[in-house]
Amino acid sequence: MKNDIILSGVGGQGILSIAATIGLAAVENNLFIKQSEVHGMSQRGGDVQSHFRISDKQIASDLIPHGKADLIISVEPMESLRYLPWLSANGWIVTNSNPFINIQDYPDIESILGEIRKTRNHVIIDADGLAKEAGSVKSVNMVILGAASPYIEIPFSSLENAVRKLFSRKGEEIVELNLKALRTGREKTVR
Repeated sequence: MKNDIILSGVGGQGILSIAATIGLAAVENNLFIKQSEVHGMSQRGGDVQSHFRISDKQIASDLIPHGKADLIISVEPMESLRYLPWLSANGWIVTNSNPFINIQDYPDIESILGEIRKTRNHVIIDADGLAKEAGSVKSVNMVILGAASPYIEIPFSSLENAVRKLFSRKGEEIVELNLKALRTGREKTVR
């Protein structure tokens, strides 16, 4: 078992929470993990990315070679395109359809989505709308993680357990909102 995942978005979108959730779920399943530092401007609005590797065997490097990522999980569509050189021929992109417009000359969103659609395996969802539907506009990251969950070789129940652990100190209401967002993302992806 091996999953090489690129996490991408902009600061403030919850990339660290996605990584922590996957990490806790991997530990629950006695898997090895390596994560590169989150690179980029982690302040609100700056681009961020991280390499996240999961395996049932020891992992030597925390960096994913070009062309070897199994999955790009992106909370921002333009950021998913930035990491295409890492995606393997059979890899998946799971991204939000809604841009976080943080630069003056942000490209036309339809052009960005058109480029993503050229990738053989892609899932583009309205994560903002689904998060609102699930009860919290702040849970876009969990919607995206739920949508990406079919492509992560970890039981979905372990991701749910990880959400419980990660958000437990914030209270049961926050745990339930994030679980609902995670499940909503998955339901919209699994057919």
